[in-house]
Amino acid sequence: MQPPAKNVCRRKLPACGSTSRQLVVTDNPKRRRYVSKHHAFWGVVVAFFFALPALADKTHVDVFVSGTEGYHTFRIPAIETSPDGTLLAFAEARKHNAQDPGYGKQDIDLVLRQSSDGGVSWSNMRIIEDPGEGWSAANPATVVDQDTGRVWVLYLRSKPGRSEFTSRPGTDDMQTFARYSDDNGSSWSDPIDLTDVARDMNDPGWRCSVTGPGGMVQTRDGRLVAPAWKSPYAVFAIFSDDHGRTWQRSQSMPGGQLANENQIVELADGRLLMDCRQSEGTHRWITTSENGGATWSVPVPGETVSPVACAIQRLTLAEGSRGRNRIIWTGPKGPERNHLVARVSYDEGKTFVGERTVSEEPAAYSDMTITKDGHVGVLWERGGYKFLTFTRFSLGWLEADN
Repeated sequence: MQPPAKNVCRRKLPACGSTSRQLVVTDNPKRRRYVSKHHAFWGVVVAFFFALPALADKTHVDVFVSGTEGYHTFRIPAIETSPDGTLLAFAEARKHNAQDPGYGKQDIDLVLRQSSDGGVSWSNMRIIEDPGEGWSAANPATVVDQDTGRVWVLYLRSKPGRSEFTSRPGTDDMQTFARYSDDNGSSWSDPIDLTDVARDMNDPGWRCSVTGPGGMVQTRDGRLVAPAWKSPYAVFAIFSDDHGRTWQRSQSMPGGQLANENQIVELADGRLLMDCRQSEGTHRWITTSENGGATWSVPVPGETVSPVACAIQRLTLAEGSRGRNRIIWTGPKGPERNHLVARVSYDEGKTFVGERTVSEEPAAYSDMTITKDGHVGVLWERGGYKFLTFTRFSLGWLEADN
């Protein structure tokens, strides 16, 4: 029997910011395109800049610091912009050591900090789930349902001593859960068990299913799509067409290539692109879906990088002959897990160019969001897992050398 989750914070926080949709920047600096994934309208941005302090083109703020607040290490970032513009920074709070779920004497809580000023300052840390001594709540992936304003976080829960390699097929050793917030992250629902959807419980080899980390999307027609991977390694998606009431599992990526940690972005033509960590070799894998994530193509090689979780995010979407399509990718240039860079694609993920250095320090996992004023926000592992740092930069900074 699993213990009930404890210490779920439901404390109400002061309201912050003015109500807004998720923003995607256009080439006109006086206008911003509000995108609800499947509804769009134009508006002139006035109040957003008035409410924010003047910021440099690129700024860094440490959000989580390892060795503080009773935790050995903070890892596995996920970041989301809520409907009112509040930034939600999720992380694994690893209590006893830096290892993954199920290794040694490990205990991992799912935690959150919020920012109402574009990432300049952050709230006190709150525990979203503490599943019990020796248990782990890990690998968050987030999305905002723009129809309902509901923020979703999907994650895994694992029993003591059960990892992706020791979880037993057909059991609840490692489970897939979801929670949601209807108040911009101030309080969260009870956990919803998605294990039977995310995994084939009758498959004698399927040990567990894991989301993301990061990289969920809502498509133009309203479908919520979460990137997922399993052990033994393969990638797929789970999705909902009814705002999270029911969920389905896609087919796995074909081709025999082994891949795991993954993120998804919607392309201008409505297809989905999944960017996947390779299990071996020097480059990532890219697969696409023409049916909203139900099936996936044979993959093609992606960015050259050491095996690590990277981030991919839509920045701008052209409107007819206006504007330009832009997708951003972040990951460590190397060697190994060092030197975080941002690259831009102008051809819908076929190539990434215009590399900019985010930091030359040791860097590992990252996740991205677009802030309410159209800046890029990256939450990433810095300094050999000493910090989870929020870096904010502008389109001007990103394209300064282009």
